[in-house]
Amino acid sequence: MDSSLFYGGQQAHHLVSDLLGGNRGPEPVILRENLFIVSSNEDGSRRYTTKSLFDITLLFVAEHIHRVDSLVDFPDPIGAKLFSVAHKINIFSIRDLAPKGLQLFVDAYGEMVLKSLCLRNRAHLLVERTAEVKSFLSLTSLDLYGCQLGDEHEIFQHLTSPLLASLAQLFMGNNDISDAGLQRLTAPVRIMHRGLASLQLLDISGNPISRKGLRYLTCLPKLVTLDVSGTNMKLSTGLKTTVWELLGLIYSEKPLDVFDHSRCKTDGWAEPVVHQWGSLNMPEQKENKARFTALRNFGRLQSRETESSAARTHEEVKLHFHKTSHQLKDRFSSQTLQKKNSFDKKRKRETEYCDHSHPRAQTSAVCSALTIEDMDLLSSY
Repeated sequence: MDSSLFYGGQQAHHLVSDLLGGNRGPEPVILRENLFIVSSNEDGSRRYTTKSLFDITLLFVAEHIHRVDSLVDFPDPIGAKLFSVAHKINIFSIRDLAPKGLQLFVDAYGEMVLKSLCLRNRAHLLVERTAEVKSFLSLTSLDLYGCQLGDEHEIFQHLTSPLLASLAQLFMGNNDISDAGLQRLTAPVRIMHRGLASLQLLDISGNPISRKGLRYLTCLPKLVTLDVSGTNMKLSTGLKTTVWELLGLIYSEKPLDVFDHSRCKTDGWAEPVVHQWGSLNMPEQKENKARFTALRNFGRLQSRETESSAARTHEEVKLHFHKTSHQLKDRFSSQTLQKKNSFDKKRKRETEYCDHSHPRAQTSAVCSALTIEDMDLLSSY
């Protein structure tokens, strides 16, 4: 190939780049070979074949993805190819570009970008890539098992965001979450009726949670499966009754397959991106030192470790609860069901009366049901 043609191609590329505004913000480097298909001749010399105009265009758009306003209405196959090209030139590994780039694709292609995200036992990845994780707004399944969340992690506010309306499965086991953590997590749902409206599965196993903490889950209208194994709760008739009365769930004699950790996977176009994040100089032993230091300074680390240790002593007993209409009819008498339905109808009538007749009374009733801690949490949001 004529070297002048090669040089001219590079000049044209930079000329168009200048027309777009020159160097504004970080610019990933496109190597010369990316514009050509390199092969070998019979004599061993290199042969350069120009890529198609379509491929070169995709490469150029991917390089300047941070300047694209929207990909909405671009065909799905084009979006998939553009995402793949952007990944190959490491756009999603550049911290200043990754969040906006991912958000651009999610806005246009939704769950095709990422439907399921598994960060099990990868706390370092959540710490390093929080902004990127928050850009995945079309997730139906999120696994944060063993991510050292504690009771006040910033991800809580994201989980209850109205933008994450499709989330149906949430795994938060082994995270040192106590009753206070459940209270904080569900505060926007209980107080402002915001978030987690589609949640059907919740795993809070391996956390120092007591039976009293279950009352914070009554705000989850579609919850059908719950794992509280390895918590401060023990299998008993009292626990079964509490879970049924609060959540309408019954104890499963056999472990539920939906809580099988082998099912944890990342699914979508961004799967190789997440895998790449995990291999970029972020060793597994790297922890969120700031959080541990804060806990130690306030004298909470030792007590929290003691609680977690106590909770793990019950790991061998699987405390899985679920909602199955046939089993409900078999396990509970018609009298119990009638009593629950009567209570639900009474509560509905009272709510309607407050809505139409006494707005002030409604406000007073809601406020009276909130604790001081709830009001503080409401203020924080």
